Amino acid sequence: MIGFRRYILRLALLFVAFVALSSTEAQAQHTLTLTGGTGVSMARFYPSEVTKIMWGSENFGLSWRYYSPKPRFVGAFGLDLEYLERGFHVAYAYTSEWIDDGENRKEIRHYQYYSRRVNSIMLPIVWQPHFYLAKNRLRIYVDAALVLSYNLSSNYEYEKDRYPAGKYEWKVPRDNRFGYGLAGGLGFAVLLKQVEIGVRARYNFGYSDILKNRNKYYSNSTDGRENPFYYTPLRSPLDNLNVSLTIGWRFNKAGFEEWWVPRRKKEPRLKNFNFSEQSGAANSSSGGRGSSGGSRPTAPRR
Repeated sequence: MIGFRRYILRLALLFVAFVALSSTEAQAQHTLTLTGGTGVSMARFYPSEVTKIMWGSENFGLSWRYYSPKPRFVGAFGLDLEYLERGFHVAYAYTSEWIDDGENRKEIRHYQYYSRRVNSIMLPIVWQPHFYLAKNRLRIYVDAALVLSYNLSSNYEYEKDRYPAGKYEWKVPRDNRFGYGLAGGLGFAVLLKQVEIGVRARYNFGYSDILKNRNKYYSNSTDGRENPFYYTPLRSPLDNLNVSLTIGWRFNKAGFEEWWVPRRKKEPRLKNFNFSEQSGAANSSSGGRGSSGGSRPTAPRR
């Protein structure tokens, strides 16, 4: 695991260096965009737990994109710096209701949930393929990103105030501050001269765990109410789905105008090749050289 994290970190540093060197090219296009929105969050526990989606996970941040100076280069590279609320609801207790339908007796469970919200800083390293519509005034794009994250703080609460809510205290043996994952999404932007206004949807798929597994931290016997897991899960990645509004500014006006270069029209191909017409044209261009009337000269007799 440590080796994999080092590999991801080196890959990210190489990518940042590549972007920095590429940005020095003449006529390159740079865009700075503000983002903000809301979405849902959830956790994937193994062994599985009874969970539900957490709504109202807010996000806001700043995005930078670099476009090639070539007019028809499809795609952009860039970095995002985002604040993202993450979290989960997990059942910690339940009450049973039994229903007899005449043949079988069924149990219906009513769960009570523990909720935890995590405030994180996200650093997606993004590749963004895109294409244009509506005479280059509408840009449709797809996001693919490697995401690095750092968890700033967290709080927790129990449903129906069974236990007092409070601030989640981080423990080095139990909790992971740093994380990584992948992200994908899509969006559109309306181009108004050098301004871009649009909507973006993105799914963050976590690979790292919010809690260290039970090989490192076994139980909550020494914890308070902040930890509802008697045995720490083996896996506990966090996922997010967010929809954001975006407003951006293109800095290089010349680079922006390059997108309006019209494509070169292809010349129509000849439908049929007329051998007689081409032969006549060749004879007329000879300018009287050879015999008149275009007849073939005869060799002298010996």
